[in-house]
Amino acid sequence: MKRTANRTREIKTRAGLVRRLVVTTLPGRLNAGRLQMGAMTIACALGRNGVTRFKREGDGKTPAGTFALKGGYWRQDRLRASGAMLTLQPIKPHMGWCDDAEDANYNRPVRSPARARHEELARSDGLYDVVLVLDHNQRPRVRGHGSAIFFHLTRKDDDPTAGCVAISRAHMLRLLPRLSRDCVMVIR
Repeated sequence: MKRTANRTREIKTRAGLVRRLVVTTLPGRLNAGRLQMGAMTIACALGRNGVTRFKREGDGKTPAGTFALKGGYWRQDRLRASGAMLTLQPIKPHMGWCDDAEDANYNRPVRSPARARHEELARSDGLYDVVLVLDHNQRPRVRGHGSAIFFHLTRKDDDPTAGCVAISRAHMLRLLPRLSRDCVMVIR
C-alpha cells in the first residue's frame, strides 16, 4: 500500500514538471526577450548583440536552437535550491568554466586558478547564484563556437548578457523546482 501511494505521488509530481522553455526576442530589442513556460511568460535578458544561429566565441550573441538543460550549480551560502529536479552542484571557490578556445578544456568546467582563460563560477555579483548549463557546443565540441552558455540570474530584466539567457532571482527560484530532468530550452 505504501509503495503504491509513493508511486502515485511521484507520477503527480512528474505531471506538473516543465519540459520545454521557449525564449523569443522582443520586437525591436536585440538583447531582451520573453521566456515562455506553458501559459506563463517571464522577461529575460539575452546576449548584448542579440541571437544568432552562427555562434562564435566572444560575439556577445545568444545561440539559437534547442538545448537541453544539463544541470548546473548554485551558491548554497546565498540561497536554498530546494526541490530542484535537475542535478545541481554547490559552487566552491575553486570552480571555473574554460572559455579559451585554444585550451583542451574549452567549454568545460575547470579548477581555478587555471592557466587558460576561464570564468569564475563563485561570482561576487550574484549572477551565478543559480547557473544552469545549456548543452550548446558540448557534443561535439567545436573550438571557437561558443562556451559557457548558461541560464542564470540577472540584476535587472533588461541587463544584457555575454550570450546567455538570464532571468530574475525570484523567477528562477519559482521555476527551478518545476524543471524536469529532460527539460529543453528553445531559443528563437
